[in-house]
Amino acid sequence: MSARGLDENLAPDRRRRSRGVLTTGNKAVYPGQGPCRIGPVVKRVVNARVVMFYHLTVLDDNRGDLFVPVEKARAIGVRLLMKRSEIPGLLAHLNKSAKTADTWKQRATDNLKLFTSGSPYDLAEVVASLTELGDTSSLTLGESVTLGRARRLLICEISEVMGETKAAVEEQIDYALKRQKTNEN
Repeated sequence: MSARGLDENLAPDRRRRSRGVLTTGNKAVYPGQGPCRIGPVVKRVVNARVVMFYHLTVLDDNRGDLFVPVEKARAIGVRLLMKRSEIPGLLAHLNKSAKTADTWKQRATDNLKLFTSGSPYDLAEVVASLTELGDTSSLTLGESVTLGRARRLLICEISEVMGETKAAVEEQIDYALKRQKTNEN
């Protein structure tokens, strides 16, 4: 069975409800891992049952292979990359003042939900809120790690969509975050 014949509904999130087909050669995002190239659909036997898997190759510097059951790709949150036309809105989202919970424990819970949603807008919210918090107080070790991962995933996806270097995208994100800071003053 080919990937082209498998119409997969992509993971809905509260800001973007796109549908698309995951096909070999296209790029998709796996939540928490970032942009991946979709390889062939692979047939494997699991618990005496034949299961079809998407073979995803992570495009980040760390690389790696993921095998995602075709029937669970939507529930996991695998989605196609953003469209180029969505990038300005995403960068503008970084300009908005982010709401941050008062306690580190609640922030960790909130950020985990946002992080695992797979939405680039949710990643932008994590980056904006933790960057803003880091400007006024010191972040916990966990918050620093979460901020670093969210930034990396956001940078990787924008870089893939725009065809720009990660350094250039990082500058754009930093500029958007600085604009947020100057807009508040």
